[in-house]
Amino acid sequence: MKLVTVLDPQTHKTTLGRLDSDNTIRDLTGVVEQNTMLGVIDAWDDVASALEAADGLPVVSEPRLCAPIPLPRNLYAVGKNYHDHVREFGRSGYDSPDLSTDIPAVPVIFSKVPASATGPYDAIDPHLDITAELDYEAELAVIIGPGGRGIPREAAMDHVWGYTIINDVTARDQQHDHQQWLIGKSLDTFAPMGPYAVTADEVGDPTRLEVSATVNGELRQKAPVADLIFDIPELISTLSAGITLRSGDIIATGTPAGVGIGFTPPRFLETGDVVECAISGLGSLRNTVSHPA
Repeated sequence: MKLVTVLDPQTHKTTLGRLDSDNTIRDLTGVVEQNTMLGVIDAWDDVASALEAADGLPVVSEPRLCAPIPLPRNLYAVGKNYHDHVREFGRSGYDSPDLSTDIPAVPVIFSKVPASATGPYDAIDPHLDITAELDYEAELAVIIGPGGRGIPREAAMDHVWGYTIINDVTARDQQHDHQQWLIGKSLDTFAPMGPYAVTADEVGDPTRLEVSATVNGELRQKAPVADLIFDIPELISTLSAGITLRSGDIIATGTPAGVGIGFTPPRFLETGDVVECAISGLGSLRNTVSHPA
C-alpha cells in the first residue's frame, strides 16, 4: 500500500491519503480515527485492513503532497555506507585531515533534526547567508513499525513498517567547520521526503531496489541497495542496542557515490538547480534550490 500526507489548500490542514494503482489519491478521512501517518503506523495491526478495503472514497483534487511523516519522531541517518562513497568522501577532506578512505568498522550514525523534513516537491532553501557548499544525497529511508530495544538482526525486518525516499541535503562547509554533522545536515528544508510511504509487504526485498539522483537531468548517483556496507538489519540492531526505537522513527540508510564533493572540483548545488532523487518502486523527489515561498 502507498500512503501519502496531503495538505488541504482550503483548511491548510494535513490529511491522510491512499495512492491507488490509477495514480489517484483517495481521501482517507473518516476511514480510521488516526488520520495521520504516525497514528496509522501506531495502530497498524488494527487499521491496515480498513485502509486496504475502503472503496468509493473521494478523490483528492489538486493534491499538494507533504513529507509522508511531516514531523518524524526521530530522524536517524547513516554516513559512509556505500564503498565508493566512502572513498570519494575520504578523498574530499571533509571528514578528517588525513584523507582516510578506510571502510568503517561499525555504522556511522547521526541525527537530522526532525523539523528539517519537507515535501517531495518543495523548495530546498540554499541558506546563502551561512553556506556556499550545498550538496545532495539520495537515500532509501526505513520507517520503523513496532518499536523496541535490543532488537537482534535476525528479527530486525519484523520492525520495518515501510520505506520512503530522503534527500539528505548537506551544507558541506558547516559539516566540515563544526566537525560534527548535525548542523550541516539539519538546516530548514534539508530533508525532502516522499513522495509517499510504501508498506514493507508491497516492497518485499529492499535489496532489489536501486537508488539514483540527477541534477538538472544529469545522472549523478546510481547504485543498488544491495551495495550497502551495513544492511538494514545491522542498522536496526546497532541503533536499538541502547536506544528504544519508536514506531514512525525513520532511518536514512546512506548514499551512493556521486555527490557534489565527489567531483574535482566539487560540484555544489546552485540556486535554480533541480535535484531528482528516485528509488525503484518508491517514486521520486523533485526539488528546486530556491527560497521557499
